[in-house]
Amino acid sequence: MTTAALQPRILLLIVAALIAFAANSVLGRLGLEDGSTDPASFTAVRLVAGSLMLLLLVRLSQRDDRAPRGRGSWHGGLMLFAYAACFSYAYVSLATGTGAVILFGAVQLTIILASLLSGHRLRRLEWLGVALAFAGFVYLMLPGIDAPDPFGFVLMALAGIAWGFYTLIGRGSSSPLTDTAFNFTRTVPMVVLLLAAVIMIDQPRLSERSFLLAAASGAITSGIGYAIWYRVLPSLTPTQAAVLQLLVPVLAALGGVVLVSEPLTLRLVLASLLILGGILLVIEARRRG
Repeated sequence: MTTAALQPRILLLIVAALIAFAANSVLGRLGLEDGSTDPASFTAVRLVAGSLMLLLLVRLSQRDDRAPRGRGSWHGGLMLFAYAACFSYAYVSLATGTGAVILFGAVQLTIILASLLSGHRLRRLEWLGVALAFAGFVYLMLPGIDAPDPFGFVLMALAGIAWGFYTLIGRGSSSPLTDTAFNFTRTVPMVVLLLAAVIMIDQPRLSERSFLLAAASGAITSGIGYAIWYRVLPSLTPTQAAVLQLLVPVLAALGGVVLVSEPLTLRLVLASLLILGGILLVIEARRRG
């Protein structure tokens, strides 16, 4: 099915899902920017809220006892936890748009490189795209007053790598919503260990405002956002789904400008064009192939 053939209702759901994914970055930055909340507490609230919302959605959707029911996996839960924890710690020092570009660029490059290691031979246009994307990352990190914090960059790249592996683990799932719900649930013991480690080192901090933002990030923009995305995925080709996700960093950057009063720097714009444009070249080359 082509994008032109999509029903208006499906298009609205696609827009809602993409806005939800971008809002995760905005909510993360808003919840962590003033230092009133530590990243571990924000991560804990987000994952627990997401788990509760997804389990509720699974309960409401499973009316047919014969329907396939996934149970997720512990390695899926570990990748999900690694993504969420690194995401929160990175947004202590990164701007909203910068973090989203690094995150989604790392996700797509992880999937591309995993495909290469599994035996897929890249075409010349794909190699060009990968080279442009890596050049964008290098340009983004060049020394300068508007360069992102190196530690934040590494953490967000690790979050993207973890989410890339989580995506690869979930490929072929017959019940993605249920698998995601149980993967979220499996992060709870990891959250407890993270909080215990924080308590041994420092005092956890969680403001009321950040609690609400983390809960919204987990329950609404993650839980409901994922549910909407899985609802529309059958209407999209893999290429369409991949290209649409490249809009998320753009929406997140705009959200950072409007809601967090962050500047939109020339460095971020040019780096985004290189990173997202390079990934788009890879997707187009695979579509042609």
